[in-house]
Amino acid sequence: MNILALESSAAACSAALCRDGMLLAQSFQCSGLTHSRTLLPMVHDMLKNCGESLDGVDVIAVAAGPGSFTGLRIGVATAKGLAWAGDKPCAPCSTLESMAWPLAHMEGAMIVCVMDARRRQVYNALFLARGDHLERLSPDRAISLAGLGEELKKFQELKIVVGDGAELCYNSLQDQISGLSLAPAHLRRQSAGGVARAAEELAAAGALVSGAELAPVYHRLSQAERERLEREQNTKFTIEGDQKHV
Repeated sequence: MNILALESSAAACSAALCRDGMLLAQSFQCSGLTHSRTLLPMVHDMLKNCGESLDGVDVIAVAAGPGSFTGLRIGVATAKGLAWAGDKPCAPCSTLESMAWPLAHMEGAMIVCVMDARRRQVYNALFLARGDHLERLSPDRAISLAGLGEELKKFQELKIVVGDGAELCYNSLQDQISGLSLAPAHLRRQSAGGVARAAEELAAAGALVSGAELAPVYHRLSQAERERLEREQNTKFTIEGDQKHV
């Protein structure tokens, strides 16, 4: 099974091609250019260099969330477009689970997956590395750094922090949590290779979807949506206050 995987959930952008569990190629870029400019050219050049075409791809996988709202939309829209013409199945992979897979060989360690969600919050999930698989210990969620710190105090295992929020989490919690360490720099950021591995699990579970069904999973309202709701709520209170004085 050939899996084409895309990762655009944060500042870095990557694409990978995996065949029957083996990583054939991966292209990674963190140049500051927008993913709408870099992702498709990366896919095109990678497939060409592998002597492969889109017709030979069986599954289109993408980090579907959580993550940057714009980055997720670009990744999912690209995956839908690539899947549409050939009616190829898609794998909507958890960004957090995908970033844990490259560390699954650290058997017995807890993998603390974190992405910076701003306002002293992180997108987070916890996994136990089991060598050839991951044991999920928490759902994907948005949680405060303080709340995550209190939860991690309950675990005695070695804790490896991974993700684009790893440094933020480590610097905030290292004095409170024993056994906390950063993942090696080359494994710290999200990568399409991890997305491909997560896609294998979805395929085995029969959880692939069509391109039409593929959608991002945000886990939290965008800043624009939060600000709109706050304005509507403030307007409501103002109107109700004025009515009481009529």
